[in-house]
Amino acid sequence: MITRLRPKNCAVALLGSAILAFGLYNVHSLSGVTEGGVLGLTLLLEYWFGLSPAVSGLVMNLACYLLGWRLLGRRFILYSAVAGGGFSVFYALFEQFDPLWPQLAEMPIAAAVAGALFVGIGVGLAVRSGGAPSGDDALAMATSQVTGVPLQWAYLLFDLLVLGLSISYIPLSRIGYSLLTVLISGQLIGWVQRVRLPRRVRE
Repeated sequence: MITRLRPKNCAVALLGSAILAFGLYNVHSLSGVTEGGVLGLTLLLEYWFGLSPAVSGLVMNLACYLLGWRLLGRRFILYSAVAGGGFSVFYALFEQFDPLWPQLAEMPIAAAVAGALFVGIGVGLAVRSGGAPSGDDALAMATSQVTGVPLQWAYLLFDLLVLGLSISYIPLSRIGYSLLTVLISGQLIGWVQRVRLPRRVRE
């Protein structure tokens, strides 16, 4: 099965993972803007029940990947391993350097928009390759596959659900910045995933 993976798809998955890791380290980790999806849900469970995100995140991500494997097949898991592994390697690499824009910590709107661009393009490329860099992406891809709902709306549905519950412990102002982030990033993911490239570029 590994020999049947397309090198171009693997390269696109790694490029997407690099862009995602770059954005999360240089933007999201500084801005304090919360996320939807699995990450936001782990923070919610920690606040409500005292569950460690290390445990709840692992369980939920594994469950999402298992669902993706059952609905999208083994090749999906292999491309996801490329994307997810690439993300971990690139994030560890970026951590060796100081953040490029520390001033974004004081500009939440700019951070929300910039972070959304990196997440949207990075995840969109990884999804386009056939894999998912995180459990959130696996869940959204599986939901879109089963229901026929466009990918960007599947992302938005889960993000809005988690952000709505997060109002129980996060100020509305920060929720607003997070909502801006997920609205932009979700639409970008869908656009990058479905945009048609010129024939020469595809080849």
